[in-house]
Amino acid sequence: MPASPVVEFDGVTKDYRSGLLGRRRLRAVAGVSFRVEPGEVFGLLGPNRAGKTTLVKVLLSLCRPTRGQARRFGRPVRDRRTLARLGYLHENHAFPRYLTALGLLEYYGALSLLPEPDVRRRAAQLLELVGLADRAREPIARFSEGMVQRLGMAQALINDPDLLVLDEPSEGLDLAGRRLVREVIAGQRRRGRSVLLVSHVLPEVEQVCDRVAVLVGGLLAYLGPLAGLTRSPGRPLELALQELYEKPVQ
Repeated sequence: MPASPVVEFDGVTKDYRSGLLGRRRLRAVAGVSFRVEPGEVFGLLGPNRAGKTTLVKVLLSLCRPTRGQARRFGRPVRDRRTLARLGYLHENHAFPRYLTALGLLEYYGALSLLPEPDVRRRAAQLLELVGLADRAREPIARFSEGMVQRLGMAQALINDPDLLVLDEPSEGLDLAGRRLVREVIAGQRRRGRSVLLVSHVLPEVEQVCDRVAVLVGGLLAYLGPLAGLTRSPGRPLELALQELYEKPVQ
């Protein structure tokens, strides 16, 4: 039997209520369908307010679709047990600043219901991976933006996830940090794990993604490999995306 998609959106529409007494509806995404397969690095692209964050929230069970179905590992997203197989790097961290780097990883490891010896082992390995082993016992309040981003990557990996969701993972990172992000993604792929990457860093997308979905105004404007988006060798991805953003979606 073929493996189930790691992520599946099937005609997902999400409306938010706004205005006096919530009588007005704001449609964030409309009829979006795509899959992320096992071992695939999948990019989610689009301009601001395109609906990317809404889809991620649906995937993480932070909101429910108004219509359509969303699944993780073949199960409806309302089945929260599958969340244990997912790691998430948020675009804007809200880590307690008084915690140390090691303390933060131990905290998230406990939330993931991992055995304490496993948490300690993985925390040490991940701090070494992200270059923070020598700062493990320092409070996060002393960390630079780039160091907090590196710690966020370690936090997203603490439960050894089958699906890694990265929301702007290169934000605030220097060249070495961005190389680390690419290495982590490549490592997930080698192990047959999946990655959903939300990013505005187009060179990063070009280097790591197998396929992409492009959202424009809440609608799916493109789904497929990057080669199909640029249409010809050497055509800049930035130009192809700009044209897609400006073109009305049918």
